[in-house]
Amino acid sequence: MTIVPFTWQELEILTDYKLDGVNGLTNSQAVLRLFGQSEEEVRVTLYRDHHAWCPYCQKVWLWLEEKQIPYRIKKVTMFCYGQKEAWYKQKVPSGMLPALELDGKIVTESDDILLALEKVFGVLEFGMQHPRVIPLRKLERLLFRAWCSWLCYPSVFPFQEENNRRQFIEIVKQVEEALQETESPYFLDNFSTADVIFTPYVERMNASLYYYKGYSLRQENLYFSRWFDAMETRSTYRGTQSDFHTHAHDLPPQMGGCYENATEQAKINQKKVDQGDWFTLPDVTYPEPENSRQEALYRVLKHRENIIKVNPYPDKQLLDEALRCALTYMMTENSCTPPDNTDIALRYLRDRISIPRDMSIYAGKRLRSALEFTAQLVGNRQPEPLPLRHRRDQDPMNFAVYPQNPYLVD
Repeated sequence: MTIVPFTWQELEILTDYKLDGVNGLTNSQAVLRLFGQSEEEVRVTLYRDHHAWCPYCQKVWLWLEEKQIPYRIKKVTMFCYGQKEAWYKQKVPSGMLPALELDGKIVTESDDILLALEKVFGVLEFGMQHPRVIPLRKLERLLFRAWCSWLCYPSVFPFQEENNRRQFIEIVKQVEEALQETESPYFLDNFSTADVIFTPYVERMNASLYYYKGYSLRQENLYFSRWFDAMETRSTYRGTQSDFHTHAHDLPPQMGGCYENATEQAKINQKKVDQGDWFTLPDVTYPEPENSRQEALYRVLKHRENIIKVNPYPDKQLLDEALRCALTYMMTENSCTPPDNTDIALRYLRDRISIPRDMSIYAGKRLRSALEFTAQLVGNRQPEPLPLRHRRDQDPMNFAVYPQNPYLVD
């Protein structure tokens, strides 16, 4: 069945999604988190990147959410997608992210930040300097280096690629052994600082190796799979969790390049990540929330004017109609044919949904799927590949709520 697109007013009726950014579940849009406490009790300000791409920011963010420490969030532009704000350079001359302001004192470096937080607010089950955590911190660094060696350096000869792959898998075996040491699915007896430390880069390994190397960390390792499943039971992690598409394309400028091995499996994986089906990817396994479509619709409605404005497609009226067609399909599952030649404009947006900056992981999958399905009704054209040296196509200032306060981007 083919229908005409709903108006914006008709689409608004289809979502009652609400987000309590201050006291509700962990979310990327918040600029203040209180966990039911008074704003007068806030002693902490976290400076993190707008897009939730920075792994070290995620580490501190997840720790604060788990401990439910009231804090403010000020968002800063990472160099790979724009110019760093002058007000931030005045506060943190190095420009490093994350930074934390605790009782008026600035702390940088994520490990130093966690140590400072532990001193004031106590540890998260086991602290950074606990005898059981220290060797796990060292193991995480070994895994990180093995990942970088495989992903971030071109292999001129086949034996180099195989050696890097084998070295990474050997370190993964050591991590698997560490995960087996307790009955818990976590690294220690309960969720702790050790899991927070592993989370950011393991999440990015899972995405990048699937895309560039055809290797699925989650599917090929039993205890890692169990660990991911356990992490996804936590609303704190779900609120910071990204998807394969976002990480596969945000990492190259951050890491200085990501190199594919051109295997058939990598090519299959790349097509799935870039063009769908996004629901078949091993980036998330918990059941899809019933309101994922409503969340996606709510977020597009909130920013629709800027979404249309920054899209390079020249005819904004036709783009407006095409976007409404995609949203109409997403909410009704009835085909809605967009104007001719708007396929490339819909796919431009498909490629720039950033999880969790824009919405949660399942809402993003729903929106990507609707955009791709609707684009296919009028053509198979693909936009230019996403840039590799920078991501200034994702300049957050295009979505600033208050330009004079550029960290207030929602």
